[in-house]
Amino acid sequence: MVQVSTFAPCKIIHLRRGFGLGGDNMKMKMNKASRKRSRKEAKASSSTSTSGAADLSRSRSRSPSPSPSPVVPSPAPADDLQSSRHKRNRRKKSQRHREPSPSPSPSPSSPLRTRAAELHSANGGTADVPPSSEPVDAVKVVPSMDAVVKVFCTHTEPNFSLPWQRKRQYSSSSSGFIISGHRVLTNAHSVEHFTQVKLKKRGSDTKYLATVLAIGTECDIALLTVSDDEFWQDVSPVHFGLLPALQDAVTVVGYPIGGDTISVTSGVVSRIEILSYVHGSTELLGLQIDAAINSGNSGGPAFNDKGKCVGIAFQSLKHEDVENIGYVIPTPVITHFITDYEKSGQYTGFPILGVEWQKMENPDLRKAIGMKPDQKGVRVRRVEPTAPESGCLHPSDIILSFDGVDIANDGTVPFRHGERIGFSYLVSQKYTGQKAVVKVLRDSKVLEFSIKLATHKRLIPAHIKGRPPSYYIVAGFVFTAISVPYLRSEYGKDYEYDAPVKLLDKHLHAMAQSEDEQLVVVSQVLVADINIGYEDIVNTQVISFNGKPVKNLKSLVQMVEECNEEFLKFDLEYQQIVVLETKSAKAATHDILTTHCIPSAMSDDLKT
Repeated sequence: MVQVSTFAPCKIIHLRRGFGLGGDNMKMKMNKASRKRSRKEAKASSSTSTSGAADLSRSRSRSPSPSPSPVVPSPAPADDLQSSRHKRNRRKKSQRHREPSPSPSPSPSSPLRTRAAELHSANGGTADVPPSSEPVDAVKVVPSMDAVVKVFCTHTEPNFSLPWQRKRQYSSSSSGFIISGHRVLTNAHSVEHFTQVKLKKRGSDTKYLATVLAIGTECDIALLTVSDDEFWQDVSPVHFGLLPALQDAVTVVGYPIGGDTISVTSGVVSRIEILSYVHGSTELLGLQIDAAINSGNSGGPAFNDKGKCVGIAFQSLKHEDVENIGYVIPTPVITHFITDYEKSGQYTGFPILGVEWQKMENPDLRKAIGMKPDQKGVRVRRVEPTAPESGCLHPSDIILSFDGVDIANDGTVPFRHGERIGFSYLVSQKYTGQKAVVKVLRDSKVLEFSIKLATHKRLIPAHIKGRPPSYYIVAGFVFTAISVPYLRSEYGKDYEYDAPVKLLDKHLHAMAQSEDEQLVVVSQVLVADINIGYEDIVNTQVISFNGKPVKNLKSLVQMVEECNEEFLKFDLEYQQIVVLETKSAKAATHDILTTHCIPSAMSDDLKT
């Protein structure tokens, strides 16, 4: 009896009759009562094992776990031990074949299932499959994942501080995906200031040279193609789906940092609203998701649960107080970009309603304006002088509707069931040159205007659209036109805090009075004998030259080059003036250019 207790329960099923338990000596010690009790239990066990499936089902339903733990048997005589061993084997076999397993089961024809059956048979039906041999579900492949490509770009950015040269080239990698018409979509910032773009398909070791067809800076989308027919073989284009709803599942596919192979992250749509597009400095419809979007994910597609593309990953929110906030360009914006390119062969941009407006939520304000209780809208503060709306809309007009859609006092319009969105979404759905009907309230009268929409003309442009910056040099004074890339180059990414207040005020609030108006500044002064005392002038606006207002950089170049007066007099902001002798200034320019290895006194666009 002492020997029996030394055996572990897990080893009992491997023992054969008569071994390890004392053999016949142990049998002789057994009394008749024990043998009789063993036969009764065996008979009861046999009747239990032949019971129907309903009884087994009821037994399983009462069990607290789908895989009950084995019970450790107490020490028993040899016959009892043999009988209980057979009972346990029968129960285990029954459980393995009938009871559901908590882990996924392979298909009947799978190799893992076949191998497991072989192992089970080789062990006499008594050994379980080791945990390491348990089958694993097949990887769920996102539809059209093979259409996702890796984008390699070599950039050569302009040097806005030294506009006669470019910065050192650098390389970047991002994501893209193939669409119909032998075209590839990616982000505009992924190929900005490109000198060479190459694409590599998933599982391929070849990089194919790509051609940039169009770059949409406002919507941060670029369109590429590849001339090599081999690139388009054995790949299906991505198909677009509808705008998803809140809580819809999305899967972002791309090539982010941290590895060279494709990466898949999943999440849900957490917000749909008008977003600020960082690259384009615009506000368009966007999706907020909680899937991870990291550097390199830019340009990759976001799929819904049906395998349709619902957007392009393009930016994320990095802040100590937030986690897992990424943004996706939705299909309405993507479709607008593609249709715009197909209509005209080039990207023309998203039109805007060139007005600044004010909310009309205050009841006293609405009463003073003369609005009726059933009228809602927004008040026009200012109208862009260069916009087509300037001919019909006036300050203090109340915009009641746009293209038949009523505008609320907070500037929103109905979007979907239970959702509202800024009315600028309606404007962004139009194309450049299209007309829209605007209903306004003016002097208690309702008027309607048909307006031809156009793109926005900023005094300080957000982009120079791939062109090199313009500059002009005379007597060591470097003149250039202000742009957002210039401010970022001079004052860093926090230029909105570090740039001079007057420049920021013009950047945020000033409006161009004509299509060709520019903000011209003295960028720096290249020190020479001719400009002693002016060395500290940096990024200061030029108001006029010899009493004539400076409209743009080209007009300044023309006035200086054609000047026959004795002095060159520049009126700067803050009532500061610069006076140089005309002949001496022009004569000193050549030596200054040679000293600083500057090839020309002006950029190529100013020579014509």
